[in-house]
Amino acid sequence: MYRTKEYAERSWDEIKMEIDLAAKHIPDSKRIFLADGDALNLSTERMLQILDYIYHKFPKLERVSCYAMPKNLLEKTPEGLKKLYDAGLKMFYIGIESGSDIILKKVTKGATYQTTIRACQKAKDAGYTLSCMIILGLGGKTYTKENAVDTARVVSAVSPDYLGALTLYLEDGIKDEFMTKFNEPFIPVDDVDVLDELEILVSKIDSEKPIVFRSNHASNAYAIGGILPAEKDRLLQEISALKTHPEFCRPKEVRRF
Repeated sequence: MYRTKEYAERSWDEIKMEIDLAAKHIPDSKRIFLADGDALNLSTERMLQILDYIYHKFPKLERVSCYAMPKNLLEKTPEGLKKLYDAGLKMFYIGIESGSDIILKKVTKGATYQTTIRACQKAKDAGYTLSCMIILGLGGKTYTKENAVDTARVVSAVSPDYLGALTLYLEDGIKDEFMTKFNEPFIPVDDVDVLDELEILVSKIDSEKPIVFRSNHASNAYAIGGILPAEKDRLLQEISALKTHPEFCRPKEVRRF
């Protein structure tokens, strides 16, 4: 998504101009997402300046959110994160991707099982709502069980408010690079393998608080969703039924994104 971009911090005048423009055309907005993918890398002071001005310009605003990487969160002080939360930054979207350190290293995620948990807990301690994403099939057939089991372990430890399961999709422009990084033969999973991985994942997630779970991204062959752990049995029954009738998957042309 960001392969054609380089990280750069824009000037306050440019940021202010865009906020003014958005406020002019959509003044009643209730939710705002700070783009691009690494907004939290800005200094706490600059983020506070942005949040203060956004809430000033959008009187009906209820929530501001942004992506957050474990590295970003760990570099912020607890006091800084709390200041941002009190200023109106309420939600983080965090790509866990996998709970397997082997897989995370192979895809150069820049995080480990432990740093992901520490980062998410740090955000939760400051009051943030967390929406986390994981990627089914990221380890291919070789690591499919490990991906499911270890990812469930991370999700259980983090207990995010929302969890989205995507399925690995390699575009032609990045496929060769991905295969090279993987550094061993990568055997892609098929739609039935994904269901097996999803079944293990759901069965092993054990959270003390409710998690709104969705596997309905454009990359997914099957769309399921529910509340974990309360609806775990229903979800597992649904997955089992889909394994019996794999023809119910979405057409491949629908899964392009």
